[in-house]
Amino acid sequence: MTKKSKITLGVIGGLVALILITFISTQNSLAGKDETAKQCWADVQAQYQRRANLVPQLVNTVKGYASHEKQTLEGLTEARTKATQIRVDADNLSEADMRRFQEAQGELSQALGRLIAITEAYPDLKASQNFSELQAQLEGTENRIAESLRKYNEAVRNYNKARRMFPTNVFAGMLGYEALPNFEAQAGADKAPEVSFD
Repeated sequence: MTKKSKITLGVIGGLVALILITFISTQNSLAGKDETAKQCWADVQAQYQRRANLVPQLVNTVKGYASHEKQTLEGLTEARTKATQIRVDADNLSEADMRRFQEAQGELSQALGRLIAITEAYPDLKASQNFSELQAQLEGTENRIAESLRKYNEAVRNYNKARRMFPTNVFAGMLGYEALPNFEAQAGADKAPEVSFD
């Protein structure tokens, strides 16, 4: 074997090794970022479940003080049922599934907002220690939801950004890593719910 052949084989071997190392590094990096995003999504769902678990306690507490607010209480219960029935699999996050989940959670948020707003008309309810504790738990849960969503969106941003950068973008498609959807605020989420005492 000639010196030129050995150099050529060495260069080819080095390129193959470089491509293989880049491929393995890309796979490991994307897998880690994907798992982080999935864990963050699981945290989001856990916080929404925590909120849903508070709803029956809130409804029962409010019933004792504001039994004629039956429509609001039924609406809240229906929104809770709908929100807890929609599950989004972290392994198959899609824009459509995320949108359905967001809509259901948005309806529950609006129903909770209406419930909290009507409590202003019931001083005895507002003074109830049980209701105050539930309201504090709900506020804490809403803060946890916001933080979980922030972490999820950050993990998705890091994953999607890595997926699009060279040379990762060359291998991402071959490895089956698709873009992940962000969790976006529902349209109209910036407006307070309307409350009527008619």
